[in-house]
Amino acid sequence: MKAIKVKMILLLAPLALCVAACRPSRQPGQIRVVLDWTPNTNHTGLYAALENGYFAEAGLAVTIEQPPEDGALLLLAAGGAEFAVDFQESFGPAIARAEPLPLTAVAALIAHNTSGIMSLAGAGIGRPRDLEGKRFASWETPLVNAVIRNIVEGDGGDFSRVNMVPNAAADAFSALETDVDAIWIYYAWDGIAAETRGIPVNYLDFATINPVFDFYTPILLVNNDYAAEKPGEAAQFVAALSRGYRFAIENPAVAAEILLKHAPELDRSLVIRSQQYLATRYQADSPRWGEIDRERWDRFYGWMFDEGILEKDIRGQGFTDKFLPLP
Repeated sequence: MKAIKVKMILLLAPLALCVAACRPSRQPGQIRVVLDWTPNTNHTGLYAALENGYFAEAGLAVTIEQPPEDGALLLLAAGGAEFAVDFQESFGPAIARAEPLPLTAVAALIAHNTSGIMSLAGAGIGRPRDLEGKRFASWETPLVNAVIRNIVEGDGGDFSRVNMVPNAAADAFSALETDVDAIWIYYAWDGIAAETRGIPVNYLDFATINPVFDFYTPILLVNNDYAAEKPGEAAQFVAALSRGYRFAIENPAVAAEILLKHAPELDRSLVIRSQQYLATRYQADSPRWGEIDRERWDRFYGWMFDEGILEKDIRGQGFTDKFLPLP
């Protein structure tokens, strides 16, 4: 699962236009969905909707693609796909630019943020201020620094004493077994992996520590031009996808098998346990799967703006619920 590799998009419009010119024309009913990372349990609803024929019933021919090296946002903005999976934290800079990327969030794949900080139990990091004197694996972005500073100082700690080291490890456990003490993870994957392997860890949940960090990650985005041209088709896709996630909520064991069929390289025991974990979290306390709460959306982007991470205040922008089926 993608480990919060936040992309601050600054000078991408020319490349997006080049990509658009090189892509083949789209056929009626053809929907291309670009993932944020390799297939994992965040995406199970997509595969369930595909495998169970929900897309086909809507007259849609859906293909699920992995992202290019530059990420899904560019490809989607260029018209190389109709939908893509990304994250509220990286989507913000993409639409707060002087020339915003033409994208809109249409659904939250998971109702609440399930990311946080994981450390081996022996590191003694039981609360944010315990990061003082410890090595935190960082992707060296303004967002990561601001979040860690916020939670450490909010707990009475001194952020200047946190050793922010570059994260070059391929996965969380490789990092923790080398030269770092703590790393930013998604609990649904790396946390469950620790449980599956019987590795004692401590976990600091961002959304619990500070409600401002209960942001939406991951989210489903649509290309604005496509949505304006084919709003009915876009709504059909989102409705079928909603069925896929509701199926995963109600049938986690079967949904896990569907994901494994499409991604047989994944660890079976991890997928099964991760699927059980997310079955209660895809929708959680939301009135319907996919719904984005404006207060939480705006609270996080307001914080990013106040921290100087966003070029402009984008509260109230960037998302819509009009494509979601009624509860």
